[in-house]
Amino acid sequence: MTVSLPLVVVLGFFAWAAIKYLGVRIWIVVLITLFGFWLSRTFLAPAIESGTRSGVDVVNGSHD
Repeated sequence: MTVSLPLVVVLGFFAWAAIKYLGVRIWIVVLITLFGFWLSRTFLAPAIESGTRSGVDVVNGSHD
């Protein structure tokens, strides 16, 4: 059985777990999220997207 989840759902789960179990403050999560949005508007965005896609491809590699 194959389950396909968007990366944002997985990251959202980890953020929720960090707030719930690690005691991470909500303002820190908001700050990191805003930083990600602002970073996506810079010249680094294509490199970040390419690296993320490569990482997802490695994780989802063929399991022959």
